[in-house]
Amino acid sequence: MPSSLSSAVGSRPSWLTRGVAAIGGASFLDDVGQEVPTSLLPAFLTSTLGAPAAALGAIEGIANGFSGVARLAGGALADDPARRGTTAVGGYAATAVLTSVIGVTTAAWQVGVLRTAAWTTRGLRSPARDALLADVVPPEAYGRAYGFERALDNLGAIVGPLLALALVAVVGVRTAILVSVVPGLLAALAMLAAVRSAPRLREHERQPFRIRIRPVVHGRLGRLLAGVSAFELGNVAATLLILRATELLTPDRGHDAAVKVALLLYATYNLTATLSSVPAGRATDRRGGVRVLVAGVVAFLVAYAGFAFAGAALLPLVALFALAGVGIGLAETAQRAAVAALAPPDLRGSAFGALAAVQAFGNLAASVVAGALWTLVSPRAAFLYLAGWMVVSAVALAKAAR
Repeated sequence: MPSSLSSAVGSRPSWLTRGVAAIGGASFLDDVGQEVPTSLLPAFLTSTLGAPAAALGAIEGIANGFSGVARLAGGALADDPARRGTTAVGGYAATAVLTSVIGVTTAAWQVGVLRTAAWTTRGLRSPARDALLADVVPPEAYGRAYGFERALDNLGAIVGPLLALALVAVVGVRTAILVSVVPGLLAALAMLAAVRSAPRLREHERQPFRIRIRPVVHGRLGRLLAGVSAFELGNVAATLLILRATELLTPDRGHDAAVKVALLLYATYNLTATLSSVPAGRATDRRGGVRVLVAGVVAFLVAYAGFAFAGAALLPLVALFALAGVGIGLAETAQRAAVAALAPPDLRGSAFGALAAVQAFGNLAASVVAGALWTLVSPRAAFLYLAGWMVVSAVALAKAAR
């Protein structure tokens, strides 16, 4: 565990309550479990099942679309404190089981159904988890709590692919995917512990299920979400960063070596995201979430400009991946802490649902448009387009801070 995390755990600061620790553990275990099948899915579809490469894109696109819609519904469920815990625990358990069953499939359509169902349950549970985190920590520590959770989530993204490699070497692809259910179910148990540490969930009467958008987009919260929307429209999938590095490095190193170096650069991205999340949380508690979010936006702006004009030199690419990792560590932490601080308690679930939906659909739009520009114009045009959205976001967030 990184030093910033281990020191936090060792000293047990007041904000690191039992609930915060349990939710962070759930995020870590879940990401470990989800990264195993995600890492193996391309090879499983094309090599094991003999499906075309286009099947992977179709499956992931459909699954992400359903996940985005489910996040709005999950926000409505999370508005009700009585449903919040059940949605979170059930969502983690269902995601783990549905994803692991992919290991016994014999056709691509079966993978698609299970992946879509798993990502739908994942979308439903996300607002409940974020709202639950606000229930188990005082408002003055929101930043540190969300930073801790994001750090452990990013750490899981590092451990998961490594575990996948080890499992494939020992038991093969199918069994590795099946075994991924174990950390996923442990994540559900950790979330159950978090629910039990939040007595306020049992003090409210059950509320009717309503998807509420209009109250969320008013006032400072609405202005924050506008700035976040612009950011997410430029927050492209990290796979495009990997592709950019691979293409730049291939002429000098060859394709296979370039791919390996690009994956190491991606590990650098995840590591810096992990290490920056807790400091981002501390800064959020001291200076406010919007200011930290603007810092993350600026980090992405510089990184995207760098990717637009980068060459084959390795050290600049290391710096750009690290800067993008810092940017995502700052942005993800600040977004959640700012929403928790600005949303009224009875709308907190809907606010997190709106945030999660913006993230899902914004990321999808960013990847689709940037991919099209990459193909039709050039990679430079794609990254300059993404950098443009960072400028728009910075301006919008500056207005939201007033």
